[in-house]
Amino acid sequence: QAQVVESGGGLVQPGGSLRLSCAASSSLFSFDSWAWHRQVPGKQREWIATITTGLITRYDDSVKGRFTISRDNANNTVYLQMNNLKPEDTAMYYCKSSLMGPRWGQGTQVTVSS
Repeated sequence: QAQVVESGGGLVQPGGSLRLSCAASSSLFSFDSWAWHRQVPGKQREWIATITTGLITRYDDSVKGRFTISRDNANNTVYLQMNNLKPEDTAMYYCKSSLMGPRWGQGTQVTVSS
């Protein structure tokens, strides 16, 4: 099963930008879709974006037009470019693929606050 390391989170002011990275340890990386999810303490983890093997992307309405998911198969990495961040985007962000089985990574914290 693949393991991942998410990074790139931090503290940013409203309207700012961050780029999250998810480095995966699987040679099968390019053969599966990858997604980003996020979770706020006390709430269920929610899906926000997916990119397929054919580079088709889908987004939750809450991030559509502000976030962009992309992938680099040569480096086994998936990205989430987040622009025009809002306080309600504050959460722990996780990447996920079926290659990981039931596991999740440690996540990367994004805090949007002035």
